[in-house]
Amino acid sequence: MAEKEKKSAEEFDKQQEKILAKSAKAGRADIKIEDVKLIRILGKDIPGNKRVYHGLTFIKGISWNFANVICKKLNLDKNKRIQDLSESEIKTITGFIAKPEVPLYLLNRRRDYDSGENKHLNGSDLDLQRDFDIKRQKKIKSYKGVRHSAGQPVRGQRTKSHFRSNKKKSGSGVKKGGSATATKTKVAGDKK
Repeated sequence: MAEKEKKSAEEFDKQQEKILAKSAKAGRADIKIEDVKLIRILGKDIPGNKRVYHGLTFIKGISWNFANVICKKLNLDKNKRIQDLSESEIKTITGFIAKPEVPLYLLNRRRDYDSGENKHLNGSDLDLQRDFDIKRQKKIKSYKGVRHSAGQPVRGQRTKSHFRSNKKKSGSGVKKGGSATATKTKVAGDKK
């Protein structure tokens, strides 16, 4: 038993050395797997070893363009690691995302249906708003609402060969029994 444990410990050490060698090639030899911590921004856990520019896109509702604007407006280094951000920087990021001062074309909710204002939604608010929009379309029976109700594509895609996952099997194959066997017997009878 002691030998098996010793072998498994040696194998683990070898695996750890391989991982460290790969991270050294990537330029990060000082970080081990156990050292990576999760940073929580707006209810989303982001791995601390990600760069700010890439890590912000983990938050639902923040695109690459929006992450770029956050870094530029707040004078953040895009290549800085998320775990290296201070608490004050994280607070400024969350404050900026809550009330962004960006051009209108970067916002994901322009001219809101209910209030008419321009806003940027993220996280669960974005999901809820999308669900409310779909329910409203179904209720007023707009074309998009009817397509949503039927489980069909909404944006004009062709449906001849795709979007068939909910359909029953079509009768394009050869039927077993019935008419197929009857024609075979007739043909065999004609040859005699």
